[in-house]
Amino acid sequence: MHLPSEIIKLYSLLGSTKTEQPVLKTFILAIFAGGFIALGALGSQIISCGVVPTAFGRALSGIIFPIGLSMVIIAGGELFTGNCLLFIPVLDKQISLFDFCKNLTIVYLGNFVGSLFIAVLANYGHVLSLYNGELVKSVMTTASVKANIPFIDAFVKGILCNVLVCISVWASQAAEELSGRIIALFLPIFLFIVCGFEHSVANMYFIPCGMLAQHVYGAAGHISFFGMIMNLIPVTLGNLVGGSFLVGGGYYLAYMKAMRGYEDD
Repeated sequence: MHLPSEIIKLYSLLGSTKTEQPVLKTFILAIFAGGFIALGALGSQIISCGVVPTAFGRALSGIIFPIGLSMVIIAGGELFTGNCLLFIPVLDKQISLFDFCKNLTIVYLGNFVGSLFIAVLANYGHVLSLYNGELVKSVMTTASVKANIPFIDAFVKGILCNVLVCISVWASQAAEELSGRIIALFLPIFLFIVCGFEHSVANMYFIPCGMLAQHVYGAAGHISFFGMIMNLIPVTLGNLVGGSFLVGGGYYLAYMKAMRGYEDD
């Protein structure tokens, strides 16, 4: 098992690797990551559809959703929420703030493309036709609820979400074996799903999927592009605060001396 002081050194060195790779490579890997998260989100909707009580359905969603992040970690991908930890090498002066912002922008756009791609396939491939139309209703309800969350609520839930996502990514680096990495990343993601926190990349799938379902299935709904934007703005800002400033900044302050070789743990 790798100690936290070892993990933070790894992230500091990882910053240059991520920010110096070609833009096209970063964008492609971001598309994959967005697609993986969207597939996990789709699976979580399918398994929880119609389940009562609702809390049990949410728990089932929490079991399936982490599959998306496990694919990102194991198969390779660039995920906006996880890359917020690149704030660590910014603080350690290994990369510039400009490089940090550039990476997050490219990755965010790629994640959106990948998530939207899965939303389109799920609708036009009629994956949502399961359960005699009940899945479509569930997908639209989820999208509508997310598109109408008050700004401050979305912001706070975004903070809490990415604290757990970044702890999940962080914890997965502690394990040396594949099985250990999957177990480590699973638990915090399960918790964020059960608590109903807001993940910007997942919402890039959830809300467009509901919007498309209105047209593909002719279902009544009022999910708008404006509603999606008014969700993504506060959630994205919250994710940035939770991942970069709280987790990244907090661990940097805690292990700053260890990173500079003044202490061992």
